[in-house]
Amino acid sequence: MKRFFGKVRMAEPQVSEAERELFGGPLRYDMGWSQHEHAGLDLTMRSALRQMPRLVGAALRMAWSADRRALVAVAISELGQGIAAAVGLLAINAVMHALLGGGDAVERLHALLPGLLAAAGVAVVNSALAGWSTSRAGRLEPKVERIATTQYLAAATAVELEAIDDPDFRRLIDIAQYGPASARRMIGACVSAMNSSISLIATAGVLTVLHPALLPMLLVIAAPRGWGAMRVAQERYVSMMSWIEHVRASRLIGNLLTERTASQEVRIHAVGPFLLDRYRRMAASAESEQERLASSKAVTEWVASALSGLAMAATYGTMIWLVMAGHMSLAVAGTAVIAVRTGSASLGALVMNINQLHEESLYVRDHGQFLAEAAQRAIPETGSPVPDQVKQVSLEHVTYRYPDRDAPALDDVTLTFPMGSVTAVVGENGSGKSTLMKILSGLLLPHDGTVKWGEADISGLERAQVFHRVSLLTQDFQRWPVTAAMNIRIGRPDHDASAHDLQQSVDYAGAGPVTAKLPNGLDSMLGRMFRGAIELSGGEWQKVGLARTHWRSSTSQSDSVLIVDEPTSALDPEAEIAAFDRIRRLAAPHRAVVLVTHRMSGVRHADRIYVLNQGRLVEHGTHDDLMAAGGRYAAMFDTQAAQYAPTPNVPKPASPSVLDKA
Repeated sequence: MKRFFGKVRMAEPQVSEAERELFGGPLRYDMGWSQHEHAGLDLTMRSALRQMPRLVGAALRMAWSADRRALVAVAISELGQGIAAAVGLLAINAVMHALLGGGDAVERLHALLPGLLAAAGVAVVNSALAGWSTSRAGRLEPKVERIATTQYLAAATAVELEAIDDPDFRRLIDIAQYGPASARRMIGACVSAMNSSISLIATAGVLTVLHPALLPMLLVIAAPRGWGAMRVAQERYVSMMSWIEHVRASRLIGNLLTERTASQEVRIHAVGPFLLDRYRRMAASAESEQERLASSKAVTEWVASALSGLAMAATYGTMIWLVMAGHMSLAVAGTAVIAVRTGSASLGALVMNINQLHEESLYVRDHGQFLAEAAQRAIPETGSPVPDQVKQVSLEHVTYRYPDRDAPALDDVTLTFPMGSVTAVVGENGSGKSTLMKILSGLLLPHDGTVKWGEADISGLERAQVFHRVSLLTQDFQRWPVTAAMNIRIGRPDHDASAHDLQQSVDYAGAGPVTAKLPNGLDSMLGRMFRGAIELSGGEWQKVGLARTHWRSSTSQSDSVLIVDEPTSALDPEAEIAAFDRIRRLAAPHRAVVLVTHRMSGVRHADRIYVLNQGRLVEHGTHDDLMAAGGRYAAMFDTQAAQYAPTPNVPKPASPSVLDKA
């Protein structure tokens, strides 16, 4: 009994060897998560019914804001259909009395004619109202989905970068993506539920007039089906939520087998057959879960149908007893049979609609939960304005620790970036350079210490203004699948720009030869994601990225910071020297250039060099000062310089003679 009527729980996961081999274990979400306000998964029938009005209300408020006229039209048309259903039953009752009343056949036919005409008229009106409702609901649904989608995307882009790196928040992002489509379907389900409810109320009113004992019997017929439908929906939801990461991993394998970036290794290393075999194994474990759901659904629906059938038999038995006991006439009994069947159908439809509402509302709830969590972790929109003129940007005793690491990424770091200067930050991989740049740009806030623009602490500044004053060019900068012009202009997308306006940035970055060979110049599509698009080499893309950085920097007149993180990784030595020279020339009285690189040849002309090691600042000074100190910087510089030193001419050993071999 507990198997059917107890709380829905997640089944024990079946883990394929492919999951263990590729991902280290089962890709299942624990449905008893405790990192947010809905600490446990509560999917009891009572909780579902208790939450339903609030969730439906949220969907209707969204519909009201999307198109209130369409929503009002739907409500009026559905109410009209309910009234038409009641009038139709009364017309049928009149027809039944005429058929079973006294008089000859002709008299009875004349008596039933008004009822037939009334029923026909009601049918015409009902169909017109149904068409009007369908038309307005069809107009409303895509608007609701658009609003929910824009809410989801706006919330995702407004959160702190730290939230994006949080696995628990990533799970919320994954789950909430189903909310907009469910919000759209909830509108249709609400319309259908409204139709069924009004029709049921009308039918129930007629049944109550015919005989009050029939009304509770009608409810008993539909209750088992409602329980069964809701139970199936809950089990499907729990399964989907627990397997969502498994589905994402399977989709990832499919993308790896088809995307361009992995195509070479897929073929040369024979990765294709290997991953395809693992995909089949993971799919098999997912199929076993679907088989379990199908079996559970079949048993649940069989139990619900059996209980509903028993209730239907009891209802008809009650009607027969009422007729035989003289408590109900035969004409009334005939009308009652039709009313019970109509009411049962309406109640069954209502149960199914409520079930759909319940199932969709689970995803809408996740959508709402994501919006609430995102609002709590959003970048603040308020704060003091950033001063137009600042002498420097400084970090004072900054410490930052990632949640999944014991050692801090930055530990008590203090450094200064004066306006008009070129400052280099160097260090080995993992020394904290990228984390430092994220904190300098305001993407991350330090756990200890302060970041100051002039004398203003960044924690009290309006962060959007801080972002507006920062330009960023990284090694893995985004290669947007849009035109070459937009790839440059997107550095400051709120500024309209023609090809002529962008040409200065193109020339500055040395990207003229790149754009000249494109079939449509700056209007050519890049990225080879769409038909007619052109793919660039890594070095060509980095020139486009430098042009984007120049465009962003050149459109800012306030004191600002330009951060360049490993900008020349895809350039040949000659192009690298030219790129470093262009980057250094971007320094201006109102702009500080921060150069992050492990290429030591590009930093020797910086005004000041900071050396990081394992998150701590270990050296700083000019190139000459650091070389004279003979510390870590000097060792790194000498090591790289030795790679370019000429190879000494060492005489080759003489080839062994035939006698030596003998």
